Amino acid sequence: MARKKKEKIIVKLDLPKDDTTLTKLYAILAVSIFIGLACFTFWVTNSHFTTAPNGQPLFVNTVCKYDPNTIPTFEMNESCPILKDEPDVLVMTPEEEWIDFLRLGQMFDVPGMDENISDVRPPQPLVGTCEITTAIPSDYSFTLYDPDGKPLARYEGRTKSIDQDDCFIEYDNMERGNLYQIVIISEEVVQEATYRLEMDYFDGIPENMNNKSQWIGPEVELGGFSLRPTIFLNFFGLGFFVTFWPASYYWDRVKEKTNRMEEKFPDFLRDLAEYWKGGLSMTVAVQTLATSEYGALNHEVKKMSDQLSWGVAFGDVIEMFAVRVGTPLVMRAISLISEANRAGGKISDILVTAANDSREIKFLEGERKRSISSYISVIWTSYGVFLGVIVVLAKVFIPAIAGSNSEPGDDGDAGGGQQLGNMVIRNIEPLFFLTIFYYGVTMQALGNGSMAGLMATGRFTSGMKHSGMMILLAILCFNLIVFSPDLIGITTLPALKPAAGTFSP
Repeated sequence: MARKKKEKIIVKLDLPKDDTTLTKLYAILAVSIFIGLACFTFWVTNSHFTTAPNGQPLFVNTVCKYDPNTIPTFEMNESCPILKDEPDVLVMTPEEEWIDFLRLGQMFDVPGMDENISDVRPPQPLVGTCEITTAIPSDYSFTLYDPDGKPLARYEGRTKSIDQDDCFIEYDNMERGNLYQIVIISEEVVQEATYRLEMDYFDGIPENMNNKSQWIGPEVELGGFSLRPTIFLNFFGLGFFVTFWPASYYWDRVKEKTNRMEEKFPDFLRDLAEYWKGGLSMTVAVQTLATSEYGALNHEVKKMSDQLSWGVAFGDVIEMFAVRVGTPLVMRAISLISEANRAGGKISDILVTAANDSREIKFLEGERKRSISSYISVIWTSYGVFLGVIVVLAKVFIPAIAGSNSEPGDDGDAGGGQQLGNMVIRNIEPLFFLTIFYYGVTMQALGNGSMAGLMATGRFTSGMKHSGMMILLAILCFNLIVFSPDLIGITTLPALKPAAGTFSP
């Protein structure tokens, strides 16, 4: 007689797991606070608050190991990797194409490092190229002269000749001075000619600093915008954003998930009451409902069904469910059901009452959210208007006032200032006002965002989410619009300035 094959029994033990929500929140907070403090540290060590007697911020003195009481020289800056002054390339081309000539020249001025910066003069090499067209092959020369008329570099070639190299000259060091000359001489009439001079220029200002020895960081080209993403001001706003926004965003996501569970909770209670009225036990009713669709509540209903299948009492199951969800609404409803279950009362009526009560509470919360949304819009609109006004002031008003500093006063002195009624504004530093504006916009974002979040949900964490988005908007506006070279203190590059008109040598 064949043995009867034993059936394999599979029991799914979906045991309750430790809730890691708070653990994740604390981990996010720890990392955010650490990075936020690093941002604040970088900001404060590059701001006016920590400027040493040598005029350098604490960050620079620390990284470059400068003596705070000694003004660093150009050579010292060149020895520090973050301050090494990279040369700028100055370009000069003729304002108009040279045509129909035998001999023609152009005078120009060569800028250089200010004598007050350093006694050392780094070499400023110059490279020149030209293109010359004649009706018939012709010998020509392309020559660079110093202010005294001494030739510095010369190229002699022949037009329409494939045996000649391209027109090219170079000189290893153009010293600061006026009335340098570039001259083209041809044996035959030149129909048209052009040239291009390129020279490396050193201004003595460290590459990542402005002309007031404040950190502006490296330049980054992005979609036609020239940005300074590591300018010290950015780290003030980033400090607040990184410290508060990630944790508030995570906690808001947790609360949104809980809210979705609460929205389905009245439906679950109603269906449970209907099955109870139909004569099913609570165990069978819950197990049946585990196959229904309750959105975010599906997992919890399935877990309740599994626990009941293991023989856990219904009262214990719903209490564990209430603890896992952990919201006042669920705790209140489950407390009523648990008491009715222990007292042996008519649970179906309690379930219906709890379902109606929960549904009413969620309805009122929705009404509150809808009524408050208009006020939230007003807060965001007011912040947008405030930010827009600040941007306009920074881009229009401040440059106009700062530009007046270079205008002579009534006494003939430079920097006469802007007359506003009986008040004369002098010596305006644009970056100082940008700093004040940026701090004001950031603090406004913190205040407006906190108010918006508290009105919307009653939670401070939600307010920090709004504040973070406002701060991020301010950072983008300032970096894309306000932080232009003239306002953050980047010295305008001089030019190989040509003299008016040409001359015949």
